[in-house]
Amino acid sequence: MATMLSTDRKIVIVGDAMLDRYLIGQANRISPEAPVPVLRVGSSREVPGGAANVALNIAALGGNVTLICYVGDDPDADCLVRILQDAGVRCRFVTALHSRTIVKLRALSMHQQMLRLDFEDDFACEDHAKLQELIGEELGDAHALVLSDYAKGTLADVAPIIARAREAGVPTIVDPKGSDFSRYAGAQIITPNESEFRQASGYVAQEGDAALETHARAFRDAVNVENLLVTRGERGMMLVRPTAPARFIATEAKDVFDVTGAGDTVIGVLALGLASDMSLVDAMVLANRAAGIVVGRHGTAAVTHEDLFGGTAADAVTEIRAAQRSGARIVMTNGCFDVLHAGHVQYLEEARKLGDRLVVALNSDASVGRLKGAGRPVNSFEHRRAVLMALRAVDWVIGFGDDDDVDRDTPRAIISRVAPDVLVKGADYTIDTIVGADEVMLRGGEVRTLDLVVGLSTTELLRRQQTCDTSVKEFGQ
Repeated sequence: MATMLSTDRKIVIVGDAMLDRYLIGQANRISPEAPVPVLRVGSSREVPGGAANVALNIAALGGNVTLICYVGDDPDADCLVRILQDAGVRCRFVTALHSRTIVKLRALSMHQQMLRLDFEDDFACEDHAKLQELIGEELGDAHALVLSDYAKGTLADVAPIIARAREAGVPTIVDPKGSDFSRYAGAQIITPNESEFRQASGYVAQEGDAALETHARAFRDAVNVENLLVTRGERGMMLVRPTAPARFIATEAKDVFDVTGAGDTVIGVLALGLASDMSLVDAMVLANRAAGIVVGRHGTAAVTHEDLFGGTAADAVTEIRAAQRSGARIVMTNGCFDVLHAGHVQYLEEARKLGDRLVVALNSDASVGRLKGAGRPVNSFEHRRAVLMALRAVDWVIGFGDDDDVDRDTPRAIISRVAPDVLVKGADYTIDTIVGADEVMLRGGEVRTLDLVVGLSTTELLRRQQTCDTSVKEFGQ
């Protein structure tokens, strides 16, 4: 898969934009006026939602994005413009004469949503001539068009938009809504979630992926779109293309805190991937990875390039601090993890059970070479990191060992920065020999050792492989 996303490819988004407003506080008592909780508001925040969140996701990844949508003549529109422009989104908004800016207000306590209030009108009654004019102006140098439909009326007349994009040679990616997907005929790809797909296609759950693929392929033909990508929550994604077999991929989500905006993230990353000349499958895999990240965060959120392709230690520590502030118990371990085996997997799963999130400090290639000798590591740092991050038990991987500190081959500095609640090593160590144990216990943290799988170690596996290779060579002679 390509590891770079283009920043010079223009993506145009048309759809229902909204402002998500959050009131955050504590609900510790019941109102004397009615049997309802009282929220004592401590803070509030506003973030773009709907089509505006798609634009924000693309901008967060460095993409060149233009958003075309309706807003009201009100302070909420000013707030939305300010946030988006600060994030690098080019805003071409049409002021609605009969409608207000869509606002969704959520009240939260202890990360749980207590209430949602929607303030909205329908944009279908607006004069769409100005909207169509702006779309025509922007498609000339566009590399992708995203239609983000939340059934609020912006895309009430969507067929001319898709036709105009096809004439301009611009691929159209649609996040659909409603039960009539034939409205989107001619689009390159539509991305319903499984519930939307069932509603529009009439699919009744059957055993196995084969039945799902057969039904989805017939539905794709019936609505006349080139590709159908169904997001399936904890079951991952399914991609149905014109000729190739369906592609199924598993979810990459480790924990699910909030699915708000996950579909926006999927279509935004998918569009940027396709505009960056990725294959459809590679763009889908990247979008799936992004969705797995965003559902692990509270509220509408955008992913960054560092989220998808690996960030710095400072980025990870910032995220860990935020998790600790929200009450998460952080577990940390370290190692080379050169040739990952079943023993490693069992060990990491047991470590994760000691808390809520797991951090792995990973030796750099230079550090592994100094510790293990010539020919090591077998796998590069990036490959080792990628395999670890693919494990459900692991939340962060932080490298160490490339600096000039005398203690560079130990994780002491990283442990000090992370300040874990629990520090873990294998049972081949004792508490007094675990690097960083003294500091963790001094802060009131816990240090634990876990049993290892007997007979499984990277060194032993490599020794067996070398013995096998030697035997084969002697047999051949």
